[in-house]
Amino acid sequence: MNTIQRIALVLLIIGGLNWALIGLFQFDLVASIFGGQDSILSRIIYTLVGISALCCLPLLFVTDKDEREIIRGKNLDYSTEFAKENDPTEFTNNKEK
Repeated sequence: MNTIQRIALVLLIIGGLNWALIGLFQFDLVASIFGGQDSILSRIIYTLVGISALCCLPLLFVTDKDEREIIRGKNLDYSTEFAKENDPTEFTNNKEK
């Protein structure tokens, strides 16, 4: 997970908590902090939460195996896509015969 996805995830958690407060207590924390739902700051926060949801969509398609390999740095594939790579010892063995 890169830095942008981590920031997006934090914004989604904040947005989820805000929705939980709205659902349970009819209390909009973002609106109360930034001066109502119609204030420009509240609308910016709501927009950032929505954009962060779009940024986190690719996380739905990452498998656990891919994520573990990326974290460990072992997602390196040095093989060619066109043919099998030759073993250099094959050439030396053929010349000796």
